[in-house]
Amino acid sequence: RQRVGNLVSQAAATVGGTVPEENALLDEVTDLIEAPTVLLGTFEARFLDLPAPVLTSVMKKHQRYFPVTQGGALVNHFIAVANSNGLAHPAVVCEGYEGVIRARYADAAYFYRADTSRSLESFLPRLATLTFHTKLGSMLDRVERLKVLAPQVAAMLGASKAAIAIVTRAAELSKADLMTHMVVEMTSLQGIMGEIYALQSGEPAAVAQALREQYLPRSASDDAPASLPGLALSLADKLDALAGLFAVKAIPTGSADPFGLRRAALGIVNSLIATSTDFSVRAGLAAAGALQPVPVSDEALAETATFIERRLQGVLADMGYAFDVVDAVLAERGDNPAAAVRACAALSKTVALPMWADAFTAYARCARITRTLDTALALSPAVYAEAVENALQDAYSDAAIQLKAPAEPADALGSVLADLQQPINAYFERVLVNADDERLRQARLALVQHIAQLPAGIADLSKLQGF
Repeated sequence: RQRVGNLVSQAAATVGGTVPEENALLDEVTDLIEAPTVLLGTFEARFLDLPAPVLTSVMKKHQRYFPVTQGGALVNHFIAVANSNGLAHPAVVCEGYEGVIRARYADAAYFYRADTSRSLESFLPRLATLTFHTKLGSMLDRVERLKVLAPQVAAMLGASKAAIAIVTRAAELSKADLMTHMVVEMTSLQGIMGEIYALQSGEPAAVAQALREQYLPRSASDDAPASLPGLALSLADKLDALAGLFAVKAIPTGSADPFGLRRAALGIVNSLIATSTDFSVRAGLAAAGALQPVPVSDEALAETATFIERRLQGVLADMGYAFDVVDAVLAERGDNPAAAVRACAALSKTVALPMWADAFTAYARCARITRTLDTALALSPAVYAEAVENALQDAYSDAAIQLKAPAEPADALGSVLADLQQPINAYFERVLVNADDERLRQARLALVQHIAQLPAGIADLSKLQGF
């Protein structure tokens, strides 16, 4: 792999160029050859009038050629890697490579001319002939759902009226490029050609950008949507697919995932985490489910939400968080990936502090004694009979205020529980919670229950090791 990379870079340098970082292509070429010999090829400069993504897609996807750039711009050269210890006629081999790419670029130029001879919007009616799923309708039916869902998602994200208008237009054009000649021939260009053709059709730049960003991230290492309209359309696209396909039981099994639902779920999680965007996945799924042409049960929505949460669990584990911290956070924040990351980060720091063991032990006494209660009890300070009860009541009130003060309550949880440690221990040393007097017992249980519920919305601390 290192040798191939060096040879490719050396070949590019002979024409004053460089090769963009292409790790996936480098991996693929390395796996295809045993004895690398690089050849520098050339194609007609007129093909540089085609969009750069078209040129590089043909090179990389179809031919496994490396593109060459100068100053960040493509030039009319490519580098091919032959599998040979020594080519007898390298010029002949290179001429063959050039002939193949010339023919592919000629086809691409024809597709591009045909596509740009009309507006992107004009491709929409043909989406009726493209089936998404037999029970969920055509791609045009899907577009109609996205025209409603994407603005709803944008509103959940706090978008302005102007941004919602952009999302609505982008949703209307979202799948139009699927019927263009270029995307039919090279499906990896979906969204990319949508952006290019939208701009050439006179659409606003923000709309065109959202068309490309709806497919992001394509992988865990890919970029997330950079614009709010793009993020809203990306989420809507994935939520619609997940809600609908789970409803009709087109669920991934084993290694079979024909609709790419695992990738869609990961896309939702990674986009929200990368952009630090708070968003209720369950609310988004409910909105998507309400638009489906088939009934979407609460059970199906719950199953879909759990499916996405499992992807979130894997992402948090890959980020290095301990399994018990992840479980504790997901119990309270599994619906909000960005908030889950914040809680995991804060809780991981907290449990590593020297004071944590004693503070956690004190808190756990409150949580254990009330975890079997199935009703929420009201505080009754007037019933207290001991001074330590009032002291703990005051400490609890201060703790509740401290947890509401910071933008991220998880950041304050450790210090709050540390401050409660002494009042809790003093309380249990002096007070019998399960007193004979019914009113007193209920008042004491209520106070302890309220303390046990302080981490609610942050993490379920009962899932931590040592509870």
